[in-house]
Amino acid sequence: VHLAESGGGSVQAGGSLRLSCTASAYTFRTYAMGWFRHCIGKEREFVAAISWSGEMPYYSDSAKGRFTIGIGDGKNTVFLEMNALKSEDTAVYYCAARPTPARDVVVVEGQEYDYWGQGIWVTVSS
Repeated sequence: VHLAESGGGSVQAGGSLRLSCTASAYTFRTYAMGWFRHCIGKEREFVAAISWSGEMPYYSDSAKGRFTIGIGDGKNTVFLEMNALKSEDTAVYYCAARPTPARDVVVVEGQEYDYWGQGIWVTVSS
């Protein structure tokens, strides 16, 4: 299982970015998906997660109201739309996947995920 993030880069505070995570050779049906980030000097933290039904998005307090997680139409892409970005959002962002038979399971703990992307930088300048 290979996950590849894209869409990162540099943006000014208040701007927007859309991250995508694409899976090779399978769809995200039956996989719970999540986004995490690792800021320099901090532990990895949960950002957002979604069930494979696409109907159960869940966000960290810092992401709520600014970020949107969703599954692409092709079912092999999960995106993270990030708006009103702040300098503290600067981090390496990772997508993660966990197979699950339950359509509405949301996973927020990093150690419960089985597959991870390589990560992508997001830099927000103030």
